[in-house]
Amino acid sequence: MARSIEIHNDMSLRQRFLHINWGLVGIIAVIAAVGFTALYSAAGGNLEPWASRQMVRFVFGMMIMMAIAVTDIKLWHKLAYVLYACGLLLLLIVEVKGHIGMGAQRWINLGFMQLQPSELMKLAVVMALARYFHRVDGSDARRIFLLLPAAGMILVPVGLVLVQPDLGTAGTILMAGTAVFFVAGAPLWLFIGGIAAGLAALPVAWHFLHDYQKQRVLTFMNPESDPLGAGYHIMQSKIALGSGGFGGRGFLKGTQSHLNFLPEKQTDFIFTLWAEEWGLIGGIVLLILFGSVFVYCAWIAMRCRHTFGRIMAFGLMINFSLYVLINVSMVMGLIPVVGVPLPLVSYGGTAMLSVLIGFGLIMSCHIYRDAKVPRG
Repeated sequence: MARSIEIHNDMSLRQRFLHINWGLVGIIAVIAAVGFTALYSAAGGNLEPWASRQMVRFVFGMMIMMAIAVTDIKLWHKLAYVLYACGLLLLLIVEVKGHIGMGAQRWINLGFMQLQPSELMKLAVVMALARYFHRVDGSDARRIFLLLPAAGMILVPVGLVLVQPDLGTAGTILMAGTAVFFVAGAPLWLFIGGIAAGLAALPVAWHFLHDYQKQRVLTFMNPESDPLGAGYHIMQSKIALGSGGFGGRGFLKGTQSHLNFLPEKQTDFIFTLWAEEWGLIGGIVLLILFGSVFVYCAWIAMRCRHTFGRIMAFGLMINFSLYVLINVSMVMGLIPVVGVPLPLVSYGGTAMLSVLIGFGLIMSCHIYRDAKVPRG
């Protein structure tokens, strides 16, 4: 093992690039290509305005991903708390002078792009928790008083995101953080108690929801009650999914999307556009690609010899899987509409960047899987 550690610490830049998991890179590129194709179709067979910009963002994001991947994981361990603090600062800036769009204050206008700090906070929370649980012994993760600081790392950003308001992203941060607790070895009774307490608190939480959030829940329960109003999005999504059938209507031939019945077809409902044109087969193929990413990431996490990399890789994999699970469930009407994009496919700058940064960190875990990461 000592020899393995020495090899990984002394690798040249060329050797680090050779150790990148190129199979995972290939699947990421294929999923992104699906996104480019869908965005090209969403614009009626035109690269403008979405597909061309998405391609540029993807190339830029891939360069950042590679740079992060070949960077020594000990640096990411050292910067975990710093990046978490920067994420909190950005969330506070959003509250003071954030850009308001679609009724929510979630973005910082950088001129060349709209930065959504809550997306980056998903990564920062996982990194900070990974460092924290790397420091404590596995048995200590079962001691409640040692879990309280880690719980605070989750609840503070969740509260700041809820104020924006962004219930979907806040819920994703909470679920990803809870999953990290599970991976770190927190006692099972804690999760059971937390779920029970959450269910008991639902009537109270209902009163704190904004009117549009309550409407989304009511629409989810009965979308047919307002088919031309609050229920329009999900009803049109279901119609489009059904019209795709088994083999799809064909590329650029989706009626619901190209006749502009399908709302937000380039962002939240892009899976619906894809499934209408390529059918059940196309939808399953895309889900298999996502599943392959999960398998690769889980394999990388399990091969990590240090707790920091193992927890971080698992946490980032879970964060990515939540994007997919929530988005696909949302457009199928299985959960309320919460505005979570389909990773690497939906149009968007910050979401694309945060996902690729996450993959860069996972690949750093792979390259430096045998490294000796100091505790503390």
